[in-house]
Amino acid sequence: MSATAAARKRGKPASGAGAGAGAGAGKRRRKADSAGDRGKSKGGGKMNEEISSDSESESLAPRRTEEEEEEELEETAQEKKLRLAKLYLEQLKQQEEEKAEAREFEEDQVAGRLKEDVLEQRGRLQKSVAKEIQAPAPTDIRMLRGHQLSITCLVITPDDSAIFSAAKDCTIIKWSVESGRKLHVIPRAKKGAEGQPPGHSSHILCMAISSDGKYLASGDRSKLILIWEAQSCRHLYTFTGHRDAVSGLAFRRGTYQLYSTSHDRSVKVWNVAENSYVETLFGHQDAVAALDALSRECCVTAGGRDGTVRVWKIPEESQLVFYGHQGSIDSIQLINEEHMVSGADDGSVALWGLSKKRPLALQREAHGLRGEPGLEQPFWVSSVAALLNTDLVATGSHSSSVRLWQCGEGFRRLDLLCDIPLITGNQNKPPTSDPEVVKIQAWWRGTLVRRTLLHAALRALIIQNWWRQKLVKLLEDKRRMALETFIQREWAAVRLQSWVRMWRIHRRYCCLLNAARIIQAYWRCHSCATQGFIKGHYRVTANQLHLELEILLGSEPCIVTECIPLPIKE
Repeated sequence: MSATAAARKRGKPASGAGAGAGAGAGKRRRKADSAGDRGKSKGGGKMNEEISSDSESESLAPRRTEEEEEEELEETAQEKKLRLAKLYLEQLKQQEEEKAEAREFEEDQVAGRLKEDVLEQRGRLQKSVAKEIQAPAPTDIRMLRGHQLSITCLVITPDDSAIFSAAKDCTIIKWSVESGRKLHVIPRAKKGAEGQPPGHSSHILCMAISSDGKYLASGDRSKLILIWEAQSCRHLYTFTGHRDAVSGLAFRRGTYQLYSTSHDRSVKVWNVAENSYVETLFGHQDAVAALDALSRECCVTAGGRDGTVRVWKIPEESQLVFYGHQGSIDSIQLINEEHMVSGADDGSVALWGLSKKRPLALQREAHGLRGEPGLEQPFWVSSVAALLNTDLVATGSHSSSVRLWQCGEGFRRLDLLCDIPLITGNQNKPPTSDPEVVKIQAWWRGTLVRRTLLHAALRALIIQNWWRQKLVKLLEDKRRMALETFIQREWAAVRLQSWVRMWRIHRRYCCLLNAARIIQAYWRCHSCATQGFIKGHYRVTANQLHLELEILLGSEPCIVTECIPLPIKE
């Protein structure tokens, strides 16, 4: 913009020559514009039509202020070019700034992702998601019914589309997460029945699913591990080798390597893709209660009553032992490759790091206390779960609630987020104000009480009869053992006595035989001319030894006869 225009905009007069020149130029432009307008108004119809269309488009545009119109009228061609160039440069600069910001944002995203990958490989990734979690409303919680007995374990497919549940009724049910319907049921297998579809015949205690959702593994109290195709629930393999109930299963992420643990205190490694056994590890002093694994070639176990948490390094065949709980450690879950959470029946929840043998954080009485005053006992923690590589942990207990916890920085603190109460089947119970309902309930309670008492009495009678039979059998066993012991002792004494008697007889006979030999040798060496000899014989009866010696010297024999009673006494 020129100096004259700037001065007029600020309301200041310009200098003489410049002002006059600018005023003359402005008058000439205004005259030319007015003359051009008059010439255009005298034009033909087509021109009028074009002008009318231009005027319509101009009327749609926002009207400019008088100052802007005056500035445009007073602006020269050079000034206009300069102004447009500046506007173009400003647009280019703004575009470059926007591109730089987008590039920085993309670089920040890539750098953040790379940092997360590095932390995840090192096992130190901790995404902060717990602050965004809110307790679900009761209407948001759905209840799925299908099992006849208590549910023991659950697994969710990697794509979050289905849930597998197993229970003490020896069945496995596949549920749809979206609709809540049953997709497939693996029934209980009958013992000794041939031609039946494969399945479990005892309580199912644990399950695991591979990271790609291809294989499902389940373990039961009858020492068996069954491998299923997760999509079709078709049985593939059966692994045997444990000597007690299988209590824990886990797949190594990204592979088909399966870890299993049992009440026989061992940890076994299997290859599901090759249907093969790999190796067995020992170390726990009591039944192992739980197991978990991630992508590293190692697994963690909860040792139950031996009070230890162990990290097993499979290639090195070594283990790390951690102590911290005061009761039985019944559940464990890995948060990332370097940290884990465990729960025990003393009501405590612990956070662990592989670099320290003691808990990084220990929350006692995590679900509160129960019992009368002075006799309070903590609600034991029966299960734990963690959202992978985050700071969110969940615990379950028989206090009828699930609690969500936030792990502090460095997993050195546990803060309670919310308490989710258990939804029971008694929420739709009819009101008890109706007298008929009260009568029915009282009758039903009485029936249940009588039935319970009858069952208790029958069980007591059965136990008493069994105990009597057991006592009689034990008494007979004791008598038989005492008689066998007495017979063995008597037989040993008789054999010893017979050996002693025979030894004494043999000794006496040897003495007499030696004496006869001495006499014979003496008479052989005698210088007299007489000749003689000795002969003898003996006979052994039940209680005597008959010995007869005949000595011939010349013509007169000498006969010696002796009867020795048995046993021989000195």
